[in-house]
Amino acid sequence: MKFFKRKRNIILLSLGIVVIIVLIVLAVNKGEDKNGIKVAAEKVEKRNIIEFVSANGKIQPEKDIKISPYISGEVIELNVKEGDQVKKGDLLARIDPEIYRANYDRMVAMLNSQKAGEANAQARVAQVEAQFRNAELSYNRSKTLWEQKVVSDADYDAARSAYEVAKAEKDAAFQNLKSAQYGVESADASLKEAKENLFKTSITAPSDGTVSKLSVEIGERVMGASQFSAGTEIMRIANLESMEVNVEVNENDIVRVSLLDTCLIEVDAYLDKKFKGIVTEVSTSANTSGVSADQVTNFNVKIRILP
Repeated sequence: MKFFKRKRNIILLSLGIVVIIVLIVLAVNKGEDKNGIKVAAEKVEKRNIIEFVSANGKIQPEKDIKISPYISGEVIELNVKEGDQVKKGDLLARIDPEIYRANYDRMVAMLNSQKAGEANAQARVAQVEAQFRNAELSYNRSKTLWEQKVVSDADYDAARSAYEVAKAEKDAAFQNLKSAQYGVESADASLKEAKENLFKTSITAPSDGTVSKLSVEIGERVMGASQFSAGTEIMRIANLESMEVNVEVNENDIVRVSLLDTCLIEVDAYLDKKFKGIVTEVSTSANTSGVSADQVTNFNVKIRILP
């Protein structure tokens, strides 16, 4: 009996030690779960990886037309103000046409003068042709008679000389007619130019849109466009129904931007709203700013704001 009790005490003591060890292990594992790293596992499958690129820029109309005059002069009429809606062909402004109207009238008179000169040249051609035919017949008769020894050498020489003079006058008359015709063509071209300049004193809208900027007032003088200058900007017409964002993307991120990529646009004026967009243009030339040590290279990207 004593041996049995002793064996039972040893078993109980062993069980107690095992229970204590289990409790310690559970306590340690519980503490590690609180500070450990959680890992999520999923089934392997094919997915699209979405990359995000952030950039700043400004919102502008997708179509913004600068209106400059073709000719120089004083603005005598303005028919719009900023914010007005215009249709293609509407009269926007007018430049003083008096100088160009006077030039047009002068070109009309010049053209009529050249046409009169052409008519005189044609009449002269008809006259010298008649004289030439008469001189030619006289020369042929004199030549025949001279060969028959009927007329003297002096008479034959006089007929031949008259024939050559008539021929030279005929050639000169034809050249004068060509010159008169060239003069008519030149005057006609000058008249067309004067008419076009007179027409361009009226400035019309090239397309539908909104007057987003008005830069001149009545009475101001403006310069016309030329090959050396774009001329004075009178106003701008924008299509505000189609807007875009022009952003600058860093050279490190531009490789991840492609045409037709979708975008989310945040505007400071609408903090609680995001607009959808699509990339319509990626510049191929870079904009570099800063000194050599701190140069920043960006690329312009245009994004159309979707309705």
